[in-house]
Amino acid sequence: MSAPAPSAPARAKNVNRAQVCDENFIEFVRAFNGSVAAKPSAEQPILPHSLCTVADFFQLFESQLISRHLDLMARVLRVQNKVYYTIGSSGHEGNAMVARLTRHTDPAFLHYRSGGFMAERSRQVPGLDPIMDSALSFAASRDDPASGGRHKVWGSKPLWVLPQTSTIASHLPKALGTALAIEQARRIGHRLPIPADSIAICSFGDASSNHATAQTAFNAAQWTAYQGLPAPVLFVCEDNGIGISVKTPGGWIANAFQQRLNLPYFFADGLDLASGYAQVADAVSHCRSSRQPTFLHLKTTRIMGHAGTDFEVEYRTIDELLAVEASDPLLRSAEIALCSGLMNPAQLLGWYESIRGKCMAAALAADQTPKLLSKAEVMRPLAPYSAELVAREAVRFDNAEKRLAVFGSVAQLPENQPPRHLAILINNALHDIFCKYPETLLFGEDVAQKGGVYTVTKGLHKAFKGNRVFNTLLDETTILGLAQGLANLGMLPLPEIQYLAYYHNACDQIRGEACSLQFFSNNQFANPMVVRMAGLGYQRGFGGHFHNDNSIAALRDIPGLTIACPSRGDDAVGMLRTLVAMAKVDGRVGIFLEPIALYMTKDLYAPGDGQWLCTYPAPDFAVPYAAERVYHDDASDLLILSYGNGVPMALRAAREVATRTGKHTRVVDLRWLQPLNTEAIVRHAKACARVLVLDEGRRSAGIGEGVITAIMEGGQGSKPLRRVVGDDTYTPLAAAANLILPTDATVTAALLELAGAA
Repeated sequence: MSAPAPSAPARAKNVNRAQVCDENFIEFVRAFNGSVAAKPSAEQPILPHSLCTVADFFQLFESQLISRHLDLMARVLRVQNKVYYTIGSSGHEGNAMVARLTRHTDPAFLHYRSGGFMAERSRQVPGLDPIMDSALSFAASRDDPASGGRHKVWGSKPLWVLPQTSTIASHLPKALGTALAIEQARRIGHRLPIPADSIAICSFGDASSNHATAQTAFNAAQWTAYQGLPAPVLFVCEDNGIGISVKTPGGWIANAFQQRLNLPYFFADGLDLASGYAQVADAVSHCRSSRQPTFLHLKTTRIMGHAGTDFEVEYRTIDELLAVEASDPLLRSAEIALCSGLMNPAQLLGWYESIRGKCMAAALAADQTPKLLSKAEVMRPLAPYSAELVAREAVRFDNAEKRLAVFGSVAQLPENQPPRHLAILINNALHDIFCKYPETLLFGEDVAQKGGVYTVTKGLHKAFKGNRVFNTLLDETTILGLAQGLANLGMLPLPEIQYLAYYHNACDQIRGEACSLQFFSNNQFANPMVVRMAGLGYQRGFGGHFHNDNSIAALRDIPGLTIACPSRGDDAVGMLRTLVAMAKVDGRVGIFLEPIALYMTKDLYAPGDGQWLCTYPAPDFAVPYAAERVYHDDASDLLILSYGNGVPMALRAAREVATRTGKHTRVVDLRWLQPLNTEAIVRHAKACARVLVLDEGRRSAGIGEGVITAIMEGGQGSKPLRRVVGDDTYTPLAAAANLILPTDATVTAALLELAGAA
């Protein structure tokens, strides 16, 4: 038992509000003198007219106490560097009701104040210990079953809780995507890893509901339901009235969501298990039976501050703090337990202290477990790559009959056609991938009947129907959220982002969500996908910067992401096959960056020469991951390292310089922009006397810096070296674009200068 609590005035001045809340509970129970009913049986309502039975209440209350003592433990042990996370769940423990009234096979994307939910859901799978599992996570232990010590996350593979690291609404689109995926699986005959009547659960705070990403998810959910399409997602807004220090206006959540079209609203009192239980049950039942997106407004409070370093006295008055702490849901649960006759004060305090002891003991034990001690350990789940398996999968060909049915005849197979340009070969490759992988889905803006803005997806909708090829609403965040949801449930999405410039609207869905999942789940969860993205420049002045976007750095900065950028059709086919194989085998997220200006390019040196047309590779061919393409591999005078639009430009410059100087140029198409193949870069630089890096990205944010760094670190920095690169500006309209992007003339001039270097 704790020492006697100090007086109320003394507690009011205590800046350690965790200690205050702890003492408040103990004093409340000790001082209880209310009327007590006869002890009810386990099957009876905990209070008259409550849907919550005694058995329900007892376990829910225990989950609340576990969550609270994990918070208290974290505050005590953080100052001893035994715990590394103090954002707590205190005041939100009522979310345990959502866990109890849903299933452990309902995928859950949780707010960071979900200790009660996790403790309660853990009951549904025998053998789990929510206290020890949480303690290992708090301690950044290598044995943490959620992330392996990489972050404090609420996550669990057996409980279908997909880990989130900072849920400022960025998880809502993929929660909706998962709900849509449940129904999409039925339409394409895909076997789900969860029951077909599952729902997706997504919890967040009232402040986060205002975030643009949250509003995107609500809008997409309403858009979907408006068309009668099932989308069983339960949005749980845990409304504590404040976001760190910024208060939510009173009544804002109810007023903002009660009347939303096609998003039914339910309210539940998360501060009172006896009354809130039926309200939560209504929302869950509606979502599961109607298969509609459903909004549950769960009343909570926030006590003990945002985190351990948050001193609320800086922005809340003492009177306000005391009022908030008086609304502590554990006080109400204690009152229910005592009034119902379930236990007496001594029994309740004994239980309270026993759970405190378990949490402290677990934390101290977790502190003694191994931690991540090497860079290799930390990075192991970030970007798994099974080279032999990927190579084997990429060239696997066992669908000849399906190909014949789709393409029509042996004569019509793409490998039996004359050489074609990039757009047609990508289109053929997509048809092939759809034949090979029945779980493949392609979606985005204009990709279905229209066949895409540049006709790259033409015919796919007709060949594979609307269940596998479909248009979405015009919102990149939703497209990438849907992709993650589909991938979470075992499908293979190929979302299209119409232009690289449009990706910037939704970059966190790749950076903060898709690419982080394997890392923060210790490779227990993955969302494999290949995102097709049209981009780069050189569209003859058309469209300005939105259609000539060379912001490659926005992609290359993302840990774990693979970026492939073909410059010609046969490479595109082989690289796409490898990207899909990486997704299938290792759960990887890949970007297939398609140079728009090369889609229809046929000629290389002169009009009508047809030298940029390619024959379609046989279905058992693939381009190895990270492998470069080399032109004139016996040349050693000069070297050009480039990619995308730069490759044909480099080849033209090489021919011109050979004619004028007699010096020969090796041209290397890097093809894979992330990660760069530094070994190949150094190898080619070593073999050649002079090096030119041709980068259509911006001077301060392309791939040139990475290439030059590889050359320098590889010991080849003493050679004459030049860089031709785009300028640090947006791409203007019309012919002015040629003033800020590399051109044939500027590349040739730089190569001539380099050829004359000593």
